[in-house]
Amino acid sequence: MTSLIVILALVAAAAGLLRWRRPAWFWLTFGVTFAVLRVLIRYGSVMDACGLTVPAARWRLGLARMTNRPVPGPRAPRILRVRPTRTGLVLRIKLRPGQDAFDVTASCDRLRHSFAMYGVTSRELRSGVVEVRMTGYDVLKRVQMPALTDTRPMRVPVALREDGSVHFRDYRTVPHALTLGATESGKSVYQRNLVASLASQRVALVGIDCKQGVELFPLARRFSALADNPDSAAELLEALVSHMEDVYQLIRAEQRITADVPDAGVAADIWDLREDLRPIPIVVLVDEVAELALFATKDEEKRRDRIITALARLAQLGRAAGIYLEICGQRFGSELGKGITMLRAQLTGRTAHRVNDESSANMAFGDIAPDAVLAAIQIPTDTPGVAVTGDSTGGWARIRAPHTSLRQAVNICNRHADLTPDVPALAPFRPALGAPAPALVPAVESAPAAA
Repeated sequence: MTSLIVILALVAAAAGLLRWRRPAWFWLTFGVTFAVLRVLIRYGSVMDACGLTVPAARWRLGLARMTNRPVPGPRAPRILRVRPTRTGLVLRIKLRPGQDAFDVTASCDRLRHSFAMYGVTSRELRSGVVEVRMTGYDVLKRVQMPALTDTRPMRVPVALREDGSVHFRDYRTVPHALTLGATESGKSVYQRNLVASLASQRVALVGIDCKQGVELFPLARRFSALADNPDSAAELLEALVSHMEDVYQLIRAEQRITADVPDAGVAADIWDLREDLRPIPIVVLVDEVAELALFATKDEEKRRDRIITALARLAQLGRAAGIYLEICGQRFGSELGKGITMLRAQLTGRTAHRVNDESSANMAFGDIAPDAVLAAIQIPTDTPGVAVTGDSTGGWARIRAPHTSLRQAVNICNRHADLTPDVPALAPFRPALGAPAPALVPAVESAPAAA
């Protein structure tokens, strides 16, 4: 008896230590079993308390009266499947007639409390079927990406969502995106994860870093073109526009629309071309867009108009030519001048890290997901990397990218440097990979000797 008590005490101590230091391990060893039992045992009473039940059907009531049996009680949505995951549970339920998926969404906070879970979200899979995702612990506190993810061409994992699922950046579905955030909010880490994920793919990376290249130039071995000042950025963007026009000429030459050509053979973008003819897709990363839009003189204003015009043309026409934009900045509003709002309208994907004012959050989500504005301004300062992401569908979620140091990103880019494609139109902007020049140390006047 004494040994059994000692063993139980050791198991309880181990469980408490795991829950404190390694919540993911605690969930996989102890938490998932207790959570499944709680959900299955409390399900009926919780659904009734949350108002997610409907009265029994009339024929059941009539049959109970005829057979002199107890009157059947209200009926909860039927459980189709309970699936444990590495971060929580996935509960798939079938709604009863008269119920709506919005009722489940409105009750997510009460379900979280009743089932003793960390977070609960829901989405409608099809008519009458709702998926409820529950997380057993704070997955954004210490992000651990799964070892195996569903990576495809032009679709890479970049962060973890608050429901435990992986957040992908899919360029085929969302060609252009905008990333906002204040200083030290995690934009650079998010960008590094994006570059590191794209490094192993057949894609040309083009960077515009007007902070003298301090963010993107360390990753230069994997970039096909880089610009570190507005003047070279203007020339680079115009070269991309010229390349886009050449790609469209190639698509036109390969369309061959005749009566005997099947529908699958008609080309409207680069992905419809044969693989041996398909141009390399290009991802353009702009580190700080405000540096491209600000000006102080007439000459800088002309350069600024060239840059914004080229960016707007790439955003409007670049998708079919395989050119995708990633625009980053601290603010992206009309105060940056004409053409900015037209450019923002073409940026379907929106990601906002911590911002310092509500107007900055409105720049990202005010026109697509007003509910996400409040979530963006409530991100605490002690959680860098936490962001709110959304798109034109109106849906949004909290995400956090795993911390990737600059050294880790450099190592990944160097490892895949042989995959860097040579795009003829971008050859003049290929970064030089020679040894860095020695830094010039300014002379310092020595202090006068003490008397």
